[in-house]
Amino acid sequence: MQLTSFTDYSLRTLIFLASLPDEELSNISEISQLFSVSRNHMVKVVNRLGQLGYLHTVRGKNGGVRLSKPAEKISVGEIVRALEPLDLVNCSVEFCHITPACRLKNKLAQAKLAFLAELDGCTIQDLLADNSELLILLARPE
Repeated sequence: MQLTSFTDYSLRTLIFLASLPDEELSNISEISQLFSVSRNHMVKVVNRLGQLGYLHTVRGKNGGVRLSKPAEKISVGEIVRALEPLDLVNCSVEFCHITPACRLKNKLAQAKLAFLAELDGCTIQDLLADNSELLILLARPE
């Protein structure tokens, strides 16, 4: 299974914003530059994370974005569920004539549940905790 780049950048954005001091803002330009992704793509990422309630947006000259809830309350599994198309294969009878007797679809469903269960046990904060190397890489230039 491979996550889409949209989900990848969404997770990176949440990790970066969680690394900032409480209530500190960042902006789309800073995030897109940090991860070397187009500003246009990052606008879509930030917009979607805002729609889902993970980001709070402050408008205006000194505006920006920050997490809307604590990083320890954001599970990686819930982010992946919200952003990823999780149907691994098309098992509709119209698409595959062996569907009625196929055991693969059940194994794939079990694997997907195990994958998500593992991610459910991990929060954005868990990815930052005791990870000074990551915090150095995410630090803003002085």
